[in-house]
Amino acid sequence: MSKKKNNLFGNIQLTISKRDTLITVVIFVATCLLCFLLNPISDSDNFLNMLFLMAVFLISRFTDGYFYGLVSSVLSVICVNYIFTYPYFAFNFTLSGYPLTFICMLTTSFITSMMTTQLKKSEKIKAEISAEKLRSNLLRAVSHDLRTPLTSISGVIQTVIENQDTLTASEQASLLSEAKDDAQWLIRVVENLLSITKITSSPAEIKKTPEAAEEVIGEAASKFVRRFPNIKLTVSVPDELLFIPMDPLLIEQVLENLMENSVLHGKTTSHIEISVQRLGNYAVFSVKDDGIGISDEVKPHLFDGRASGHSSSEYADSKKNMGIGLSVCMSIVRAHGGEMTASDLPSGGADFHFTLPLEENKSYEQ
Repeated sequence: MSKKKNNLFGNIQLTISKRDTLITVVIFVATCLLCFLLNPISDSDNFLNMLFLMAVFLISRFTDGYFYGLVSSVLSVICVNYIFTYPYFAFNFTLSGYPLTFICMLTTSFITSMMTTQLKKSEKIKAEISAEKLRSNLLRAVSHDLRTPLTSISGVIQTVIENQDTLTASEQASLLSEAKDDAQWLIRVVENLLSITKITSSPAEIKKTPEAAEEVIGEAASKFVRRFPNIKLTVSVPDELLFIPMDPLLIEQVLENLMENSVLHGKTTSHIEISVQRLGNYAVFSVKDDGIGISDEVKPHLFDGRASGHSSSEYADSKKNMGIGLSVCMSIVRAHGGEMTASDLPSGGADFHFTLPLEENKSYEQ
């Protein structure tokens, strides 16, 4: 539990936490032990100031706020004077350079703490801006495109109710089938919304467990085949069982979105190939299709929520033009510590591929 108190500097806060206290104690004790080891074998004690100055720098860098850096600078000067300088275990304020040493350590800790605190604040602000931009793109797409399928569903239901005596069974079935397609698409939109909300709220909260890649691909493939039985699907997995730290539902959604994107926006797509392979410390997933490929005008906006697929000409015509699928996919992949790219295939069609680390990325989850 952290405790924060306002000090005399106004906006500066003293942050006391178990984590920062432990970091300070470990670094300080390690520095003292190193000085005890080096002091008997050294002809000069100049290294003492440098070691404690380095300790102040490290403590200021790896702790939050200014408190620990300032405290460590005071303790460092006391240790150098009281413990490691003759007469040992006695204060001597007549030492040459003593005031300068104190001022240097205090200044170093303050400047370092200030810089690292501002850097952490900047990173936090940058992450919040990125998340807000993603939410804005999502809301813009939702507000623009949800109205059409909802109106369509309402119109179909009203038509069937008002004309059930005059419509044939096949006509009713056709209308209801269209309404069902629109409803299923809306369900997928809601799933995208839930995913993007989960990710932008806190990527560190994504719970990753080692999952077999072939099982996740198999589940996504089976759902795809049920929705698009006329599209040929080829699945390729390595001989070895590839376990990847992931949220299986989110990665499954990525694969489903990529395959659906290939069908809806590839126009001429008749065959999709989905694969995974190990490349160093990463698993590389790939979704290839034999459609029309990716137009040059769309490529810069594939993953920013302003493009819905491969062809820009389809945007104005397709009522299912959310433009959020690929931005959701990118967000999910990045939340797992990976990256996603897209390219045209030499033989025609598009290749969307993304990487996932095979080991937990600790630095990402801080």
